[in-house]
Amino acid sequence: MTVGIGSGEPYKFRMSQSDETLFPDAAEGGEYGRFSTGILPSHVLKRLIRARREILATENIDEAQIQPASIDLRLGAVAWRVRASFLPGPNATVQDKLPTVLMHEIDLTRGAVLETGCVYIVPLLEYADFSHRVAGSANPKSSTGRIDVFTRLITDRAQAFDRVEPGYKGPLYAEISPRTFPVLVRKGSKLNQLRIRHGTPQFTDTQLRRLHEQHPLVDGPADISGGLGFSIDLKGGGQRIGWRAKRHTGVIDVDRPGALDPYEFWDSIEANTVGNLVLDPDEFYILVSREALAIPPDHAAEMVPIDPLVGEFRVHYAGFFDPGFGYERGKPPAARGVLEVRSREVPFILEHGQIIGRLVFERLTDPPPDVYGQGIGSNYQKQGLKLSKHFRAP
Repeated sequence: MTVGIGSGEPYKFRMSQSDETLFPDAAEGGEYGRFSTGILPSHVLKRLIRARREILATENIDEAQIQPASIDLRLGAVAWRVRASFLPGPNATVQDKLPTVLMHEIDLTRGAVLETGCVYIVPLLEYADFSHRVAGSANPKSSTGRIDVFTRLITDRAQAFDRVEPGYKGPLYAEISPRTFPVLVRKGSKLNQLRIRHGTPQFTDTQLRRLHEQHPLVDGPADISGGLGFSIDLKGGGQRIGWRAKRHTGVIDVDRPGALDPYEFWDSIEANTVGNLVLDPDEFYILVSREALAIPPDHAAEMVPIDPLVGEFRVHYAGFFDPGFGYERGKPPAARGVLEVRSREVPFILEHGQIIGRLVFERLTDPPPDVYGQGIGSNYQKQGLKLSKHFRAP
């Protein structure tokens, strides 16, 4: 494999005394950056790819796949329609289990439609060659989550989705299940992304409070307990507060941005006088946080996808928040968190300002040269309530 990507240069800055106290594993000039543990940033990922270490592929890795703190994963040439989701377990590979659930094989080289309510397994072009202290975690890309395409990563001998265990060497697979809209995909389509971390960094609420003092993470009081809490905006200044997905729509081509009329796929939800919203069972909603958020350039965050303490619903399939999301030095947080919400078996009433989820933060081993929104084609910087990139502005 050869790659034509530049190495970039990490930011240069001096560690403060407070940094040394909070992060005792700081290591200036280490192989992975300033810190010996943490999420690997883009310039480290590029260096490892050139050296054919940790993450490899059967075809050239394109520079556009490398995000500030993750790598986009590409679908391979076939999809297997299976009758049920599965995990291979500690003693089997995906290929071992596939004959027991396989229904038919689909060629993706010319594109194919994945139907709602069906489950597909797709081998990815990328594969892992992790060393013993390197692990990974995956999530759907933001644009995938916002069209309700449930996408999870599977490895051989996996006992959990979306996790690549330390030292894993082998293929990667995507499990794909469109929930609301049929989607057109093809070989090379990018539906999920992988974060790679070195070591097992810990990030406490004390560290999170200190980070908020140094770089405000929300534009108001910070609710910090097991992560950073955020609430729902159901007033919207008296205007639109969200979107509810329609049923029986046309197909969404996942690789065509700005092509679709939003009103053919979504119903607009307007604010009521009470400031609440009843979530209907098995309906899909796009809503937005009340708080504006900012992720500092040397950190990343992940949204907890479901919190049973706040209600019987799920928020945010696509849980990664990149370094620099909503962040501008010396200015207040500038981007809202867009929420992909689905109620479960019963109707559920959301109230304006209700805590709806939490962000869990992690440190990077080094700040990336280019953070989210800095000329890298970021679609959702400084966003408010916004549909996926596939739709024209309403």
